[in-house]
Amino acid sequence: MQREAPNAEFPPIPVVETGAAFPLQTLALQEPRARALMDCATAGVSPRLLRVLDAVSRRWLVKQGSIHLGEIDAIAAQLARPGVYFLSVNYEWGCTCRVGPSPDGRGARLVRVLDWVTGGLGRYVIAARVAGPAGPFVALTWPGYTGVLQAMAPGRFSAALNQAPMRAPFGIFHVDWAVGRGRVWRTVHPAPAHLLREVFETAGTFAAAKRMLMERPISTPAIFSIAGLGPNETAVIERTESDARVHEGGNTAANHWQTPGWKGLSRGNDSPGRACQMHRVPMELDAHFAWLTPPILNWNTRLAMVADAREGRLVARGYEPAGRTAAPATAPLVLDSR
Repeated sequence: MQREAPNAEFPPIPVVETGAAFPLQTLALQEPRARALMDCATAGVSPRLLRVLDAVSRRWLVKQGSIHLGEIDAIAAQLARPGVYFLSVNYEWGCTCRVGPSPDGRGARLVRVLDWVTGGLGRYVIAARVAGPAGPFVALTWPGYTGVLQAMAPGRFSAALNQAPMRAPFGIFHVDWAVGRGRVWRTVHPAPAHLLREVFETAGTFAAAKRMLMERPISTPAIFSIAGLGPNETAVIERTESDARVHEGGNTAANHWQTPGWKGLSRGNDSPGRACQMHRVPMELDAHFAWLTPPILNWNTRLAMVADAREGRLVARGYEPAGRTAAPATAPLVLDSR
């Protein structure tokens, strides 16, 4: 069941029903939103540069034998504009998450705030109900996007992906960024967002999902937050390309490492401050997100979500820049899969 919290001032988040090929199906159902988002994402970038980035990105997908290449080829052909390949593997955002028991102590919940500099991500977000091989799941996503950044699988688990700290061998941001991207292009492992998609498609339980997120090699360091069905089924998983450190139980994640000895340059706005404040966020399924205040709320905030897989319930809202911070761009969404 779907319902939007009453609010005539803001447009609703569309909810679409799809099969396993949800990137192509969401594009077919919501192509104008995809084109509007591409306009936002590529504003100020020359088509020539986008074509170069596309060529590099596609070569990398070929090199790793990506199972999603055919999908991305079809999406690029449908949209017929440069930038599709690059945006399909682009991985530049900051986020804040919390996992812990539900207020009644019977289940587990995931609180998620997505930050990304690209405008339009909050305005054009959709909720895709995906009929996956291991069971249905709801992904908060965008038409034609082939990864999964945050989703809830009723009766299984909820999970989200945060960007990990930047390795900083030289201490010069742009040099370190370029070195990091070069390391990514040399790998043959899938992007973290594609691994998270596979987890939702194939993992039948919290334990199976957690094991995949711990053990499967990835192209880029990442931080996964996952909440299962019981109050003790929660974890934050910090990942390098081939190593993992698991923080069991109730915890938060932003864009810096908790693991002793792991070093890197934190991402986003005040990562430690966001994590500290997230510890105090209530785990209520509150569709109005009254707790969303600075520093968790900032100029780059694009999406807020709370999910409970045991109850099969999810609330979400999109955000866009408004002055020095972000403000609601959609009506609150309430999804109930019971």
